[in-house]
Amino acid sequence: MFAVIRTGGKQYRVSPDAVLKVEKLEAEPGATVTFTDVLAVGGEGQLTLGAPTVPGATVTATVIAQDRLDKVIIFKKRRRQNSRRRNGHRQHVTVLRISEIGAGAN
Repeated sequence: MFAVIRTGGKQYRVSPDAVLKVEKLEAEPGATVTFTDVLAVGGEGQLTLGAPTVPGATVTATVIAQDRLDKVIIFKKRRRQNSRRRNGHRQHVTVLRISEIGAGAN
C-alpha cells in the first residue's frame, strides 16, 4: 500500500516503514504526526485519487529526529568588478518513519 502526501509545499510518495526527510515540522523526536493532506492512496491493484484530497484518508508518522542537510555553497561573482560573495546554507529537516496509512472512506 502507498500514499501520496503533501507537506512543506512538496509531494512525497510514502509506504509503511519508509523513512523520509521533510521540511522542518514543529515536533519532538518520538512524537506522532498525522498528515490529512493525502492526494492519492493505492495498493492491491486499485488507486484512489483525491479531488484535491482523498476524504478521510490519513498518514501517521513517527518523528525520528530533527536534522540538517549537507551544506550548499552559494557563490556569487561579478566578473571584472572584484566582487565575490560566498555563503553556505544548511536546511533544517525532520526525519520521519511512516507507521500507518489509513485509506479513508471509499
